[in-house]
Parts: sequence; structure tokens; C-alpha cells
Amino acid sequence: MRYFIELSYDGTAYHGWQIQPNGNSVQETLQRALSLLLRTEVAVTGAGRTDAGVHAAMMVAHFDVEAPLPTPPIREEGARQSAEDYLCYRLNGVLPYDIAIHKIYPVADDMHARFSAIARTYFYYVHTRKSPFLRDRSWRLVRTPDFEAMNRAAATLLEYEDFTSFSKVNTDTKTNICHVRSARWVQLSDYEWRFEITADRFLRNMVRAIVGTLMEVGRGTLTLDGFRQVIDQKNRSEAGDSVPARGLFLQDIKY
Repeated sequence: MRYFIELSYDGTAYHGWQIQPNGNSVQETLQRALSLLLRTEVAVTGAGRTDAGVHAAMMVAHFDVEAPLPTPPIREEGARQSAEDYLCYRLNGVLPYDIAIHKIYPVADDMHARFSAIARTYFYYVHTRKSPFLRDRSWRLVRTPDFEAMNRAAATLLEYEDFTSFSKVNTDTKTNICHVRSARWVQLSDYEWRFEITADRFLRNMVRAIVGTLMEVGRGTLTLDGFRQVIDQKNRSEAGDSVPARGLFLQDIKY
């Protein structure tokens, strides 16, 4: 039987989603907890891999088990939780504070957390005023950039398919073709902004590289035509630096 898990996590303490040989990962932590509760080795497959320090407001993963899920106890009032809700409750009891399980539900055997997804949305947060509450969730900017200029540049992303210029080099991906459906900066307060981008898929480091290059537009060191040229050249070294991981959130996944 295949199940989907919807979860969120603070990525600060992890070396990303994917299991690493020498670092703690969200995937490994979740697998360990599931294997403990189900008393069998469980492999978890995520909808994507977030890098070290990146957060997820919504991640989806799937796992397969042959035996039925543990039966929950009958409550005093006679009601019984579903097996899925009971496993969700128990997982939250054994997982660390920075990983939260929201929902577990059965799906068809051919549903895949990664390959069945049709769209993903990422948010990147920045702020322009010192705040003790945003330091691990947002990137502080020394100067306020021109967000209108950055929005004009962001809109051009919808015209392109090949995003090699914003991809980490030497990856195992077979293609750098992505279809961006929306990309824009949204003002949240006098000193807080958020970049929102939705696409069918994303390359390694793509969002952070895009934001870093948009920042060059916002600072006036790169023109709109120059931004287009960066994409056209299909060369990562032509794009801007990757921005810090702490401001990036995997926000939503559509199936």
C-alpha cells in the first residue's frame, strides 16, 4: 500500500532533504521515525530535494508498506481515529520539533511524490530592517533594491524554457528545461518582501540563483536586457551569486 505524507520543516539544522553520508537530513530523520513506529524498514521518497538550510512549508513524500497501519486505540467516548491519523499523531510525538507531519493518506500505487507532481511553488523572503525574529527565515538586505525593476525582469522568466544559467553545474539532471508559470515580488510590509515563483520543475539551486541575479537588476548593476542575456548564454558563471538558503521555502506542490 502506498501512502502520501504532507509535512513541513525548518531546514536550519539539516543538510537538506536528501540523505547525506556525513550530515543529518530530513529524509533520514523521517525514515528512521517511520521504521521505528511501523517496525519495518521504510523508504521515503520526497517530491524534491531542498538544499541545506532551506525550509519547507509544504513537502510531500510517499512510502510503501505491505502490512496494514497500526490500529489506534478506542477512545473513551467510543470513537476511533483512522489509522492514518493515528500514525500522524505518533510520528509527531517522536520527530524533533523542527519537523511536523500534517497529513497521511493512501494513494494509488502508481502515484509518485516526485514524478506525479505537476507544479511546485517556492517563496524567497527578504527584509530591509534588522529583526531578531527573521534572521533564520529571511535574508536581510543592506539597501532597498528597486523591486519594480526586479518584477519587470522576473516577468521575462515566463518567456524562457532553458534555465541552464541558473542551475548548479555537474548535476545528474537530464534536461534543464523548465516551464515557469508565474514569478513576482510581493511586498508584505514596509520592510519585508517575498519572491514567489511557480514552475513544473526546478533545477538544483535555481531559485537562489534567480533571486541573486534579480538582485543585480534591483541594485542597478544589471539591465533588463542584460538579464535576458544571462539566460540566453546558458552559462551559470554569467548569472549572479546564489542568495543565502535561509530565506527559501518550498511552499506548495500540486498533483
